[in-house]
Amino acid sequence: MTTSTTGTMMKADPRLLATAPRNLPTLARPTLGARWLPEPSLRFAGDAEHLDPKVGIPLHGPRSFGTGRHPAEIHVGFVGTAEAVDRAQRFLAQAAGGVDGDTQHHPFPGCEPGEGFRSDLRLDDDLVERITTREMHALLDITKTRERFERALALLDEKMALLQDRDHPLDCVFIVIPEALFKACRSVKYRQNGQLVERDLRRAFKAMAMRYRIPTQFLRESTTGLTDTRRQMDHPSEIAWNLFTGLYFKAGGLPWSPADITPGTCFIGVSFFRPMGSDKTLRTSVVQAFDENGDGLVLRGHDFRWDEARDGRSPHLPEDLAADLVRMVLDRYRKERKQTPRRVVVHKSSLFTGPERAGFQDGLDQVAEHDLVCLAPRSDVRLMRQGQYPPLRGTTFALGDDSYLYATGYIPALGYYPQGHVPTPLLVADHVGDTPHDRLLREILLLTKMNWNSAEYAEALPITLRFSRLVGAVLREVPADQEPATKYSYYM
Repeated sequence: MTTSTTGTMMKADPRLLATAPRNLPTLARPTLGARWLPEPSLRFAGDAEHLDPKVGIPLHGPRSFGTGRHPAEIHVGFVGTAEAVDRAQRFLAQAAGGVDGDTQHHPFPGCEPGEGFRSDLRLDDDLVERITTREMHALLDITKTRERFERALALLDEKMALLQDRDHPLDCVFIVIPEALFKACRSVKYRQNGQLVERDLRRAFKAMAMRYRIPTQFLRESTTGLTDTRRQMDHPSEIAWNLFTGLYFKAGGLPWSPADITPGTCFIGVSFFRPMGSDKTLRTSVVQAFDENGDGLVLRGHDFRWDEARDGRSPHLPEDLAADLVRMVLDRYRKERKQTPRRVVVHKSSLFTGPERAGFQDGLDQVAEHDLVCLAPRSDVRLMRQGQYPPLRGTTFALGDDSYLYATGYIPALGYYPQGHVPTPLLVADHVGDTPHDRLLREILLLTKMNWNSAEYAEALPITLRFSRLVGAVLREVPADQEPATKYSYYM
């Protein structure tokens, strides 16, 4: 169904009316109302505000600059072949001095004590574990894909263990993947106990490496731009922005924070993942974003049975597990913040069933205010706009009883539409709670700007749902008897 704000009503053909059946029910014409919500601001050093992190950071510095959380030095380690590590170090050192932009890309201001992220990047040779030529050849000579995949993981594990034992500050480890290794080991499929198992090297490594409590960053050697590759890549300034934003956060810094979140609010994103090798068991992955800074915390929920053939494609929690899940989140919040949140907002991508809603509300009985909100991208309803650009980001419209929000679209502050595909709105459905509708929509827009794994102006989904999905892909690799790390930096 397509809705147009500029269309005209077509008159019915009299010949069709003459032959039309009588006594048909009269259908009410759905009402349509569209509005635009202003772009929310982000907060940077010194409480300065701006709409765009790629302007706010060069002008004012990252949010934690001037506080005890700011990393004055960022010590980076490396795992990779000698040539791959050398290229990565040259690339990072050059980017730390700044990267030129163009008409469509902001320049990257660098990562130096007086510029950009205001940190001193330290690339210490003592923090390098090289994959030798012999180790590389032995790995690539393995013909069985599963054995080769698992041996690659074991080799990276060995190198991480050696780096951890160094008596040296270490904030992040770059795993520099040569193209030959990436192509041979990037993923694997095999059957185990009759079940199809699909694994991804990056996700499997993240799950394995989190026990070292050192954040990591995968970097393909070709991304440095110093190899002879035909791979199509982003603009160099875009690559630098994304890498250094993530690196600054992994080193403990806070790139930016939301400027207008009600104090005492805890956002919870709920998603589901299937443990590796299981066909009918699901678990929940939960991400919290606290009000002051938007930091993400990861929690793994309980197992529960879900059979798609019997229960449908969209999973739903039983009432008791929904209540337990929320209580687990609140317990963690109290440990971190030494207080109970005044308000809790739960984001989920599927409608709440009656028992599920009752369970969440039961678990939130000690919280003054709460909201349960279903958010789902929809491509069957579009708002058309005159001219060459799609609707503005922040456009909200109601079609009958349904409410929609464009989290992507034309951005007036940028003067163009940054995505290459036709934007789809978010259906804001099944809201139960205490917050006025417009305030919920403004918060959703703000949470689409909180992805510290890049420096994009905004994303299609709020960080609550985006994080929970990405985290679930890593959590499926974490053994059931291993407690997963709670800091999101280990999953990025």
